[in-house]
Amino acid sequence: MKIAISASRPSDVGCLIFPVAKGSVIAPAIEAQTLAAEAAGASRFAGETGAVVELFASEGGRTVRILLVGTGEGKVADLEKAGAAVSARLLTSGLTHAAVDGTGIDAASLAHLGLGAWLRAWRIDTYRTKLAEKSKPTLETLTLVSDAAELGKSWADLEAVAQGVAFTRELVSEPGNIIYPETFVERCQHLAELGIGISVLDEADMAKLGMGALLGVAQGSIRKPRLLALHWDGSAGAQETPLVLVGKGVTFDTGGISLKPGPGMEDMKWDMGGAGAVVGTMKALALRKANAHVVGICGLVENMPDGGAMRPGDIVTSMSGQTIEVLNTDAEGRLVLCDAIWWAQQTYKPNTIVDLATLTGAMLISLGVEHGGLFSNDDGLANQLLTAGLESGDKLWRFPLADAYDKLIDSPIADMKNIGPRYGGSITAAQFIKRYVQEGVRWAHLDIAGMVWADKPGATWDKGATGYGVRLLDRLIRDHHQAG
Repeated sequence: MKIAISASRPSDVGCLIFPVAKGSVIAPAIEAQTLAAEAAGASRFAGETGAVVELFASEGGRTVRILLVGTGEGKVADLEKAGAAVSARLLTSGLTHAAVDGTGIDAASLAHLGLGAWLRAWRIDTYRTKLAEKSKPTLETLTLVSDAAELGKSWADLEAVAQGVAFTRELVSEPGNIIYPETFVERCQHLAELGIGISVLDEADMAKLGMGALLGVAQGSIRKPRLLALHWDGSAGAQETPLVLVGKGVTFDTGGISLKPGPGMEDMKWDMGGAGAVVGTMKALALRKANAHVVGICGLVENMPDGGAMRPGDIVTSMSGQTIEVLNTDAEGRLVLCDAIWWAQQTYKPNTIVDLATLTGAMLISLGVEHGGLFSNDDGLANQLLTAGLESGDKLWRFPLADAYDKLIDSPIADMKNIGPRYGGSITAAQFIKRYVQEGVRWAHLDIAGMVWADKPGATWDKGATGYGVRLLDRLIRDHHQAG
């Protein structure tokens, strides 16, 4: 669906949409104003966020569909949810063009309503060959009607972020036979056209560097691993040291020899959601020409159980030289991240690293699907991320790190083991990664296991990939990592 902007109401729209704030007088600028007010009253509609009243009325000599959509208190989240409600109602309605009357709404707010509509309209029908006619999307254009001069700029800025979210959703949605390390890299090649530098390490490169932890995860698969680095410097050299983002990219996770149960294993195509969020963020930064210096790194592997796969009890040596006793091959994400994070520090000398990973099922037990988990060695960075989460809607909740937890991953025959005891699994996983963060580097680990995929529609997404993480990171960069 396309978002268009117009200073006046287009004549060919099949639906007129009127945002209504909570508790405000319902008096849309249409001929059938009284009818609309009566319909709202009969529906007990009072402008609640995302609530919709639909009616048909005569307007300009023809019958048109009218939507009243509640914007609640007018906060950003309210406006985006209102826009999403419009798409949910109209996307497969048979309409091709609808318009939002932006009278009385500032440009930034109207743009956010458009963003919510755009995000909720996103879907992937690539592999559907027998989609019922009434299930096919028909809404091609949503026009935001306002004479505010700033609307175009506001929307262009948000559209860049929306495109990044869409790219993440696309990658997370694709099945494991389509997206694997090599094809993940191929899907990112178009980013070079936006000014992003791309470099890739293959299996031989990583072996020379001693990435035994990452390569250990990959050794059971015929799909060869890759380390992808994306470099964006929109600061024109003003920022010498980049912010580094690192994403776990396990393109399919069977658990390896520590095989997962069969039911639900199909969901493990989204175990690369952290890497997906990183590349989506990089695309958003490039599209909006962000005045920031950022590097995105993705450790890309497939975790499979063949005759050459890593076994429980094996010991691998990471790039840092630290040795790891692998007690469970399904605790593989931390093995990928530890080598990717160490390489990032050796290569780019960052002051700040944020990693994202669908790392532990324990995070789902702790937080469900409402928050991602946050771990950090720096209170300032943690607070910046918590605030960015609230502002973007990609919410986080902070967990502790402590020596008592760290001791739980000590191994009797190696420097560490890759799992701790049953309890505190998300914390011991974070403690494992922390052992690879060099002195003086601010670091945050985001365990987003419950956030990248939704089993039911949410505020601005349908069932499926949510694109979680892109808006969070973009907000963090806007607030704290842009030059000038």
